[in-house]
Amino acid sequence: MNPRGGPAGAFRGASNVLAVRLDNLGDVLMTTPALTALAADGRRRVTLLASRAGAALAARVPAVAEVLSFDAPWVAGRAGDPRAERALIDALAARCFDAAVIFTVCTQSALPAALFCRLAGISLRLAHARENPYALLTDWVRETDVVGPGMRHEVRRQLDLLAAVGIPARDEGLVFRVDPADHERARRALAAAGGAPERPWIVVHPGSTAASRRYPAERFGLAAAQIAAQCGAQIVFSGGPDDAEACAQAQRAMDAASASPGPAAGASRPAHIALAGALDLGALGALIAGARVLVCNNSGPAHIAAAVGTPSVVLYALTNPQHTPWQAPTRVLNREVACRDCLKSVCPEGHHACLLGVPPDAVADAALAFWREAQPRGQPAPPAAPPHVSPHTLAA
Repeated sequence: MNPRGGPAGAFRGASNVLAVRLDNLGDVLMTTPALTALAADGRRRVTLLASRAGAALAARVPAVAEVLSFDAPWVAGRAGDPRAERALIDALAARCFDAAVIFTVCTQSALPAALFCRLAGISLRLAHARENPYALLTDWVRETDVVGPGMRHEVRRQLDLLAAVGIPARDEGLVFRVDPADHERARRALAAAGGAPERPWIVVHPGSTAASRRYPAERFGLAAAQIAAQCGAQIVFSGGPDDAEACAQAQRAMDAASASPGPAAGASRPAHIALAGALDLGALGALIAGARVLVCNNSGPAHIAAAVGTPSVVLYALTNPQHTPWQAPTRVLNREVACRDCLKSVCPEGHHACLLGVPPDAVADAALAFWREAQPRGQPAPPAAPPHVSPHTLAA
């Protein structure tokens, strides 16, 4: 930490702490170990300041006592409203926080949020910063991460930030609380859509906020057809309202593949259930928690699966390296490309080779490997997967 940091132990003595994480839901999920560490000893009340998307997670994180929602204009090109910004400063001032921790990825600047916290009268302000923040931060942890292979995972980065002011993490796992009512809503939705809650299911979630991180929906469907034909599981397509078309494309591809002659010829038509737009966040978490496997892009559901312990197969575009599922059973699939770590929401080369280089059978093989591991004794397992599936990147 920079020698201009605050007095030793000042953050440990804070009792009313603002935690700032202004990007997406998945980013907030990867910050939950740090939020838990902040509140771990029971002396600090933690309020989360998050975007509207991220704020939806707060009820799932026991460490968060209160959530404030703010879509910051300096994050992801959002439009700003000076009146909302002034109102936020007033709301922060009214809560009399004695400390603020600003969590960012290494390509973001913490200084706009630090300025808001300073204007709100928050006396202790901690963040990573690449440039000298002068008085905007009382506790400056110099930014050293550079985007590329070998950089710190996002979770580790936030835990290291707290460690710099003497706040350790006793439990480093992601947190997403699923209540019995969430499980009941998920089971009701599954039954209403024609599924059988008593039968095992695999969740396929083909959506992602960034186009550069989306494996083609049709390929999700082709993989799902192979998975269902070999293990008999129900395939549940999930997503938000914006993912409805991607789920429909995946279902059509699955239907077409299931009707075609091939390795599964003669098998009964695999069942699939469409739940895009039908679940709230808690029910989605319960659906994933109850699944044998989740198959998805690099998106929020991958981190939900990591939090609830469900194995996942993640089609992970090589746009950035630090957001893979944390401490979880997962198979991360992509194809190595020279243009990796581009940090772009749209593939700048136009070829999407890091994802298009992964064939659907590799996705199916990875999911079936997890299925076999979870198969109860005495029940038949599907055929063994071919050896060409890599646990990480597929060789060129």
